[in-house]
Formats: sequence, C-alpha cells, structure tokens
Amino acid sequence: MSISKESELIGMQKVSDAVAYTLKEMKNYAKPGMTTKALDAFGASILKDFGANSAPFMTYNFPGWTCISVNNEFCHGIPSDKKILKEGDLINIDVSAELDGFWSDNGSSFVLGEDIHQHQKLVDASKEILLKAINNIRGGVKIADLGHLMETEAKKRGYKVIKDLGGHGIGRSLHEQPDELLNYKNRFDHRRFKKNSVVAIETFISTASSHTVQQHDGWTLVGNRGGFMAQHEHTIVVTDAKPIILTAKNELWD
Repeated sequence: MSISKESELIGMQKVSDAVAYTLKEMKNYAKPGMTTKALDAFGASILKDFGANSAPFMTYNFPGWTCISVNNEFCHGIPSDKKILKEGDLINIDVSAELDGFWSDNGSSFVLGEDIHQHQKLVDASKEILLKAINNIRGGVKIADLGHLMETEAKKRGYKVIKDLGGHGIGRSLHEQPDELLNYKNRFDHRRFKKNSVVAIETFISTASSHTVQQHDGWTLVGNRGGFMAQHEHTIVVTDAKPIILTAKNELWD
C-alpha cells in the first residue's frame, strides 16, 4: 500500500507494534525442551491480546498462528507437539498479522541458548545485511540494485542467497505489489521503490542452497542442497531519506 494519510500510518504502526512485540516475546520465551506448538500458542495469546489475527491463517489457512522453522527447515515450519526445541538449535520465527484492516510482517532467526553448532555467524550475517539493505532504500532506488547489494554482502561473508524467496509489498493484505523483492539482482526488473509505499524487506542467507524445496506437509521449505538459512525481516515505509521501520519494537539489532 501507499501511505496517503495519517490514519493509515497510525493503523500500520499499530499492527506493526503487535507483530514486533509478539516476535520479541516469543524469542525470549523459547527454551530447550519446549515444543514449537507451545511456543506458537504463546505467540497466539499475545496477538489475541492486541486484537490481531494470524495473517498466514487468514490468507492461506496455515495450520498455526506463526511460522516456526528449526535447523534445516528454512521457512514456513508448522508448529507441532512433536517438534521439541534443543540447545543450540537454529530457529526462525515469522510473525505476521492483521489488525483493523492493516497487515504487517516480521521475522527473525536466532540460536537457542549456547551456540554449540556454530550458527551465530550466519545469523549475524543476515542481520547485518538487512540493516545495510534498509539503510540503502529510498524512493527512486532500483529494486534490482538492492537485491545486488544483498547478494554481494552475502558472498563477501561466504554465503549464498535463496533466489526463489523475496520480500513484498504489504498493508491492506499480506502480499501486495511490489512483489518479489529478491535477494539478488534480477536484470529484467526495472522497478523502483516508491516514496510512501509499505514493504516487507527480508533476507534469505544460506550456507549451501540457492533454492527451496517444499516438504510433504505442503508448507515447510528446506534447501535444495541442504545446509541452513537465516532470515530477518522488517516492515518499513519508504521515504526520501531513511525508511520508517514500523516493526522496530522487535529489537532485531539490539
């Protein structure tokens, strides 16, 4: 969507605060021995307190309030009573919701407890690349150039990017134009970021794979060549200067 009046910015900020706070609290709540179903239920209770609805459930009938992916699962992991979190797991939580007709999206990968499997370097790379990407977004900047920046930064650190996932416009629904805000340079994409538009910018930084493969559950995505992936995501408003980060309360960089 494009922000055209103050009431729209207020609505977007309200739903963004809900998803950002939920994500932050879910990360703090996650502990070894907990099931991903219990973690999802905790997140659901926070969103309900805000009066917000699960965006993936409303849009796609996803079987959970949030997406929780563990280790070799890249994204869209289904919360389960059978999936028990362990020390050192690489976890990704993606929280998106609708509130009063506005939609917002954010996500974060993190290491649970001690980094016994050396995933933290990947997590830090993803966070750093998202920060640099967002700081380079202005009205008029080519979307493909941002993708080039993200892939270049990933390669500098010895990583790949996932090429079949991307950020997206958001606001009055979960996915809007501009869609396919990719982590690499698509030379056929001549679009530019537009001032006052709302977009969800996300990284997909991988150790081995460049594409995803859907699992038999119909939701969970893993890498075509295995390995691990870290994702971080903010919903922002594009301006002539630095973007407004609507989901700042998730404290990704704190």
